[in-house]
Amino acid sequence: MMRRKPVERLVAEGGQGEGGTLRRSLGMWQLTMISIGATLGTGIFVVLGNAVPDAGPAVVISFVLAGLTALFSALSYAELAGTIPVSGSSYSYAYATLGEIIAWVCGWCLILEYGVSVAAVAVGWGQYLNELLEGTIGVTIPAWMANPPGVDGGVFNLPALLVVLLCMAFLLGGAKESARANTIMVGVKIAALLLFCAVAFTGIKAGNYSPFMPLGLGGVSAAGATLFFSYIGFDAASTAGEEAKDPKRDLPKAIMLSLLIVTALYVLVAAIAVGAMPWNQFKDSEAALAGIMKDVTGHGYWAVFLAAGAVIAIASVVLTVLYGQTRILFAMSRDGLVPRTFSKVSRNGVPVSNTVIVSAFCGILAAVVPLGQLADATSIGTLFAFGLVNIAVIVLRFTRPGMKRSFQVPLSGRRVKLFGLSLPLAPVFPAIGFGLCVFMMTSLDIVTWEVFLAWMAVGLVIYFAYGMRNSRLVKAAAGADGEGERTAGEKEQVKAASKADDKAGDKAGAKAGAAKKPAAKKTAARKPAARSTGSNARKGTRRTAQKTAQKTAQKTAQKSSRTAAKPAAGKTGSKAEKRPEKGAGAADAQK
Repeated sequence: MMRRKPVERLVAEGGQGEGGTLRRSLGMWQLTMISIGATLGTGIFVVLGNAVPDAGPAVVISFVLAGLTALFSALSYAELAGTIPVSGSSYSYAYATLGEIIAWVCGWCLILEYGVSVAAVAVGWGQYLNELLEGTIGVTIPAWMANPPGVDGGVFNLPALLVVLLCMAFLLGGAKESARANTIMVGVKIAALLLFCAVAFTGIKAGNYSPFMPLGLGGVSAAGATLFFSYIGFDAASTAGEEAKDPKRDLPKAIMLSLLIVTALYVLVAAIAVGAMPWNQFKDSEAALAGIMKDVTGHGYWAVFLAAGAVIAIASVVLTVLYGQTRILFAMSRDGLVPRTFSKVSRNGVPVSNTVIVSAFCGILAAVVPLGQLADATSIGTLFAFGLVNIAVIVLRFTRPGMKRSFQVPLSGRRVKLFGLSLPLAPVFPAIGFGLCVFMMTSLDIVTWEVFLAWMAVGLVIYFAYGMRNSRLVKAAAGADGEGERTAGEKEQVKAASKADDKAGDKAGAKAGAAKKPAAKKTAARKPAARSTGSNARKGTRRTAQKTAQKTAQKTAQKSSRTAAKPAAGKTGSKAEKRPEKGAGAADAQK
């Protein structure tokens, strides 16, 4: 369970799947857009309405707190993504540093993080779609099939299911095509957010910022923990390591650049939103920004523009996060921890079965589970996985200090003198990032912890029932050990059989020699034949242990005996020798 997969083996297996390989087609710009696409939009367009009632106007601080936590973890991700550029993200990093059981737990958290976040984001898509339809053609989807279950009469969120299936269709076209579509969607949603800032800024009222922190620091930290799941975009970029053209150079840059852009936009939009609308009116509002623009301007067309941008923005998040989920399961399947169907690759470099299964699961989940519960469950899984990544950086610093790294976390790698000894200094930022992850996990409510622990229990059951038995790393190690044990046992059996065969062969050779004494007196050439007869008897009994080897030895002995007989008897002796040899061969066959 604690076996670690060598870094070199992880990198060597990059892109390899069942029946095909992933294609390296993504540059730094595409990777950055994947990060922004997966991150930007979730916290602003959907979760802002759930976070503001907890923190009030101080939700701006909540975004900063979540952003700082993500920044420290992003530094660790950048270092490991440049060192181990594979699709498994934090799962693969844990496999290389902390062992298989920890890697499984991390991968199981990533399934919670990615799969559930796809559903959580898709839940809010229906309400923005209704805003768009009402403002353009005056028709809306019935509330029972457009809202999250339990919210405003919602029963089955059909738009959430549809957007997941739409993104599945893009992913089946290939990584390059999906990246191109994502880049266009990212440009549209950035323009929509800047439009919101320009319009809503005119409706800011100073009184809306007071009281600034109505629920105290506890509310700020709770809101920050809820908002943290909207920062998982840089993790999605790290899952593209096996499809990047130059992952060691481009991944660290894409991770850091995307996080800075997204955090700046989040803080700007949140500050303007809480200034334009009282904080206590954000409750249970999944389309808060569109409502703010409508209230500020008094016209519905601005809200239509923003709703169109939100529909595209949320679809972009679903697309990129769904992509990350499929690549993580691809890596886990290649290691044997989940069924092989998740690592099967088509001729155009797409894991088709993986994509279809994951999309169907996430789509159904989005259609039947409320957003708030999904967001909290995703946050705790994300925080746990990020904490493990920070630990992995520290472990790799001590276990592989000389490993080449294209990016290094600041304040790491230095050595300090203590009691006359030069000791490596533990990376400071990864330690801070781990502490912040633990702090924010403790801010989540008890129900979220219960869901998380139940999820972990189910994951461990699956690991011991399937993953551990089918792990390719464990099988390879067990096969090597078992082969060694069998080889040693076979050697002992061969030695014992050889001793018994030698005794039986000597007895048979003595009897054959006594029967051939009269013929041996006529010519000296018959002695080698008698010896050959005894040798053949011994070889015949050894066939039970080493059939192929003994047949070869028998032929060699017969040839050598003929060669030795020719110089002694000449032509006549040779003929006389051949006749008894044939007789001896017949006697051997009868025996």
